[in-house]
Amino acid sequence: MSQILFIPGLLCTGEIFEEQIKAFEGVAECHIADTTSMDSIGGMAERALAQMDGDFAVLGFSMGGYVALEIMRLSKNRITGAALVSTSSRADTEEKKQARSELVNLSKIGKFKGVTPRLLPRFFSEEALKDKVKTDIVLGMGAQIGQENFMLQQTAIMNRLDQRDNLASFEKPAIVICGTQDVLTPPTESQETASLLPNAELVLLENIAHMSTMEAPEAVNEALLRWYGKL
Repeated sequence: MSQILFIPGLLCTGEIFEEQIKAFEGVAECHIADTTSMDSIGGMAERALAQMDGDFAVLGFSMGGYVALEIMRLSKNRITGAALVSTSSRADTEEKKQARSELVNLSKIGKFKGVTPRLLPRFFSEEALKDKVKTDIVLGMGAQIGQENFMLQQTAIMNRLDQRDNLASFEKPAIVICGTQDVLTPPTESQETASLLPNAELVLLENIAHMSTMEAPEAVNEALLRWYGKL
């Protein structure tokens, strides 16, 4: 059976992909990358490559998309296809780097609060915020990842490569998915990524925010299964 490596985002566990893994049951062998205990996207990518035997497809969400892009750069011959969800191929701006540095510094002095209820409107649409099951999962994932990993992941994100110049050489089937209400990784950045990949489909989900795999699992799964059928 063919393989997919699911790569979680910042302050996320594999639970972010619960509905997608169910959808791929019997279709592909599913693996979840470990994005903890590393302070670089390159380190996360190299560990993921070592985790996997043979060829595989990558599916990265948010920060996991940065890792997927680095895997594609490092070992494109092993990658059968790529799904990039709620992510970007750009490097951080100086403004974003400064904001992340401030968060890391706050965490160092014990002010890490994970994903708080106050932050949830940045992750979910107004309608999805009403679903306490989903919001509780996001809060729980943040608590599970914890302060130390939050600092490491933020450091990795702010120092990541700009991958745009590397996209033209990845000719395998790709799909780029983003919600139209995503304020963390805006759809314009997904449009840019899809335009630079030679063999990509762009899927924009109307009225969906950043946590697209949870907020719109049926639409995301339909798109992913369509992509996987091309591999």
